[in-house]
Amino acid sequence: MTNTRNEPRLPPLPESEWGDDTREVMAGSSRLNIFTTLARHPKLLKRWRVFGGHVMRKNTLPARERELLILRTGFRCRSEYEFYQHTAIGLEAGLSQEEVQRTMADASAWSGDDALLVRATDELIDDKRIGEATWQALRERFDERQLIDIIFTVGQYTLVSMALNTLGVQIEDGTTGIFP
Repeated sequence: MTNTRNEPRLPPLPESEWGDDTREVMAGSSRLNIFTTLARHPKLLKRWRVFGGHVMRKNTLPARERELLILRTGFRCRSEYEFYQHTAIGLEAGLSQEEVQRTMADASAWSGDDALLVRATDELIDDKRIGEATWQALRERFDERQLIDIIFTVGQYTLVSMALNTLGVQIEDGTTGIFP
């Protein structure tokens, strides 16, 4: 699951090379490698940040459940960068260190709602849909908006993981996390 590339395919765009459109989209943004790499395509970055902002800040799921979905997706997509970034966010959202580690195990390692979310993530990644039994169990616990946010959270972070893995985005220096 580790990034086998020592160098990014597309390195982060240095601020000295930013045009006006890039400066605009990067205003007030962190300088994480994901953003400075995607700054090479400022129009895409601008629009993607709106959607990504919904998933991270306006999602109807509790933060802990959102982060469980994201960490499981990052692990399943073999995205070292995503997993490392969201380890810290997941801990802040209420996941324990042991639970972060457990996101690398299948649903049988979990119970209750957590097992449902892990199973839903796996089904979305493997089958591109949530199966009927899992869907019915989720409907008993989550409302309609939360059900939609489950799907779009896994979808968003699958897309992000594909981009990170393909572009070879490197983990920031000093980032810590658990990764096999």
